[in-house]
Amino acid sequence: MALASRQGDLFAVGAGTEPAPQGFVTNMGLPVHRWFRYSAGFSAEWAESAISDAAARNPTLRVFDPFAGSATTLIASETAGVESWGIEAHSFICKVAESKLAWRSDPEIYLARIQELKRIARTLRPDIGHYPVLIGRCYDKRTLERLDVLRRAYEEVADDTDASKLLWITLLAILRRVSHAGTAQWQYILPNHRKQRPSDVDQALEESWRMVYSDVLAARSVSGPRARFFQSDARTCDGVPSDVIDLVLTSPPYPNNYDYADATRLEMCFLGEIKGWADLHHAVRRHLICSCSQHVSARTTDLASVIAAPELSPIRDEVSSVCSKLGKVRLSRGGRKTYHLMIACYFRDLARVWYALRRVCRTPSRVCFVIGDSAPYGVYVPVVPWLVRLAEAAGFASSEFRKTRDRNIKWKNRKHRVPLVEGELWLEG
Repeated sequence: MALASRQGDLFAVGAGTEPAPQGFVTNMGLPVHRWFRYSAGFSAEWAESAISDAAARNPTLRVFDPFAGSATTLIASETAGVESWGIEAHSFICKVAESKLAWRSDPEIYLARIQELKRIARTLRPDIGHYPVLIGRCYDKRTLERLDVLRRAYEEVADDTDASKLLWITLLAILRRVSHAGTAQWQYILPNHRKQRPSDVDQALEESWRMVYSDVLAARSVSGPRARFFQSDARTCDGVPSDVIDLVLTSPPYPNNYDYADATRLEMCFLGEIKGWADLHHAVRRHLICSCSQHVSARTTDLASVIAAPELSPIRDEVSSVCSKLGKVRLSRGGRKTYHLMIACYFRDLARVWYALRRVCRTPSRVCFVIGDSAPYGVYVPVVPWLVRLAEAAGFASSEFRKTRDRNIKWKNRKHRVPLVEGELWLEG
């Protein structure tokens, strides 16, 4: 096994030939991927390279992403002409993925629907009194009125067609551009931070639909199988047949307290799917892998029961020790975040993911997790070695970790000074 643990560090770094998965930022310059910024995942160019390399060795390759997010792996698979499956538990991001996967539809039908939407919007009078408080804080009156008539015009023409899905994401793509509210690096909305020059609604819409149209027009040259995608839970992979997958290419949530539900709060509030932050748990968060302290409450989560879960047996003593330390450290911190519960639940969830993947994967198969380690409250969590042991217990073997970058090494404004890494964890099934 190429992965070796040592005190104060994670592993020995494996050598790889594929380009490194540099993250979601590079995707914002790529057709289709640029339609909506979702601050999670990896480079589409890296994914396409990894898939094409695997397809060269296996002409009947089937790719699977159990954390499909906004469809990076699936679009890369379609571009490479490879059969693919994907699931995602975040209901709103599922709609984003479905819209992006309409990229190979008829561009002229989409163009006609855009013109219809604009025509209907001109006939409507604004009605902005019903929007949640967050929306009122993020848009001035004139901007919200323009967005309101566009949203209502879309609702009049919406159906189950690909053109309708493209319309939806065209509108979605302008919501942050035209807001005067700032956006944190990881997509959280910051109403108290104002942009100096938010975009004009009509100009942003024009630029958005022209971008989508040009990308869909260019997609006419793409052939091959369409991705199979639907909402499901990576801990079970329900809906995915057994023994069908050759390559898993994915980036699961990191145990670093990023709230994927909160990252789409602005969009969900504007579209009427939630009224505010309090609705996020029922609508989204309860369906996701536990990777955030917002998932777990000290009143409702029993740490001993979680650690006693049979799936955690390969790492139970180490998890118990780290969680015990976190439970003590939190008492001295102002926020008293439940990291001790989050870490235990996270690894229990990921253990279940490995068993689900073992069911859907063929023998032989390969799995790649783009993953990073963690240090909540400065307490180091050896994510990669623990994931390896959980994967081995589920029936995977022959692991290798290829470090792609260091994290948390620029100490300014950091909450702890523990160096972290990110990279590709490869296993054989």
